[in-house]
Amino acid sequence: MESIDGVEIYPMISLLIFFIFFAALFWWVFTAKKEHIKEVSQIPLETENETVL
Repeated sequence: MESIDGVEIYPMISLLIFFIFFAALFWWVFTAKKEHIKEVSQIPLETENETVL
């Protein structure tokens, strides 16, 4: 790895992508509408679309 010029930039880019992703996820969680969260949380409990194998 020491023989590659500019290799020290890759960890910084990875950290930046990681931080941006989780900051955006954090923002989405706190700005999501309560109705949407409630609707999505009920999806696993719905039985009308189940198929029997």
